[in-house]
Amino acid sequence: MRLTKFTDVALRVLMRLAVVENEDPPTTREVAATMQVPYTHTAKVVARLQHLGLIEARRGRGGGLSLTGAGRSASIGGIVRELEGPGDVVECEGATPCPLRSACRLRGALRQAEEAFYASLDPITVAQLVASPTGPVLIGISGIRPAPA
Repeated sequence: MRLTKFTDVALRVLMRLAVVENEDPPTTREVAATMQVPYTHTAKVVARLQHLGLIEARRGRGGGLSLTGAGRSASIGGIVRELEGPGDVVECEGATPCPLRSACRLRGALRQAEEAFYASLDPITVAQLVASPTGPVLIGISGIRPAPA
């Protein structure tokens, strides 16, 4: 299974925000620049994460992005499921439907493998993703202060 670029950026945004102090929240533009992702793409990701209640985005002077409590404790498996949406790993019903679709075991096996992938991510939280050694590296490469423990 391969994650979309959208989900990849979303997970990196969450990790970035997990190591930021609330007193100096970064803007979407700053996060995009730090991660070397186009601003427009990052803005779409931020809007979706805000809609999911994982981050807060405040506009204007003193504004910026911050991780919510729900975002900090959110399951990575749940986040990935939500962002990737429903769908099969393989396209059996496309423009040219697969002739094996009525008797194929591959689709079920791949669905099981996909669920095992998500299940392996379920116990991991955003906070756990930024535990040492990842958090200190994130802090070092972006010049940010660590979040309070």
